[in-house]
Amino acid sequence: MTEQDIAVETLALTKRYGAVTALDAVDVTIDSGQYFVLLGPSGGGKTTLLRLIGGFVRPTAGQVLLHGADVSDLPPNLRPTAMVFQSYALFPHMTVERNVGYGLRLRKLPRADIERRVGDMLALVGLDGLAGRMPHELSGGQQQRVQLARALVLEADILLLDEPLAALDAKLRKDMCLELKRIQEQVGITFIHVTHNQEEAMTVADRIALIADGRLVEEGSPREIYQRPRKRFTADFVGETNIFDGTVTAADGDRATVDLGFAGVDVPADRPELQTGAAVAVSVRSELLALFDAAPAGDDWQSMPARYVKEIYLGLTTAHRLLLPNETEVVVQDLSHGERPAFAAGQPLYLGWRAGDACLHTD
Repeated sequence: MTEQDIAVETLALTKRYGAVTALDAVDVTIDSGQYFVLLGPSGGGKTTLLRLIGGFVRPTAGQVLLHGADVSDLPPNLRPTAMVFQSYALFPHMTVERNVGYGLRLRKLPRADIERRVGDMLALVGLDGLAGRMPHELSGGQQQRVQLARALVLEADILLLDEPLAALDAKLRKDMCLELKRIQEQVGITFIHVTHNQEEAMTVADRIALIADGRLVEEGSPREIYQRPRKRFTADFVGETNIFDGTVTAADGDRATVDLGFAGVDVPADRPELQTGAAVAVSVRSELLALFDAAPAGDDWQSMPARYVKEIYLGLTTAHRLLLPNETEVVVQDLSHGERPAFAAGQPLYLGWRAGDACLHTD
């Protein structure tokens, strides 16, 4: 891969505020034309990383490279980036058209060029016909589209989005996720999107970087992050997951046997360095668990005893809560379709999952 193929690279990027380390030696590489999401809990450092890339704060240590050039000391206006903020930040006394064209007027572009570019951008974000509206006459989703158009019209090749959908309701957020992905694919530039919303991240991302406690926890495609998380934190943060602590009793590189105290299970390992006696965690997604009256037979299945607690109807899915012999609570989710036998509180059951569906975590 050449430097021209890489839009953003951070090298040991660090930001401290006094004794507080907001970002700690983070290395991230983002390809040109990629929709890259920084996902993580509030206060984890993802917005700090975004603002360091945009030049809104200066790093304490490390470098920011944009298309191979070190821009660590450059202000935002000298970087090939544009920013979409969480708040709409529109000028209330300007029409949609004038809001979108504001940056172009500062650049003193000819009026005809401004009108053409603003018109093209309003069409791209689905606001053609609303050029003469004032911000207070627009819905929240429309105002966010105006801000997006105002950033895109500057023709920067890296767009930074800081929690851009946080102020929208759930239905509108889903719609805007699809719109953002469509627009990014159409314009073909690099989007870097900060969010704590997992569904939002999964909808738009080509790749996801999980940021927590100022560090890069894990990076991968949405499918990798969800289905095969390598870190325990990732498994716990993304989706509904059950995590069991145990000790390795046997390991051959590809698989490991883990003693959970009340049951022994075999799990895919992919850890050549794994040693007998190591403390590990095993995670299984709640939708991959099934309930049985007796332990499922065959090498394809792993299982453990449990007793039923209660059912929670969630619409699309139904959650079943159970307790393991060590009093750990487990959640099993399945689709709410058809009739199925009801379970009684305290009923002894077995939790089962396909042998390849578990993930093993050493940290």
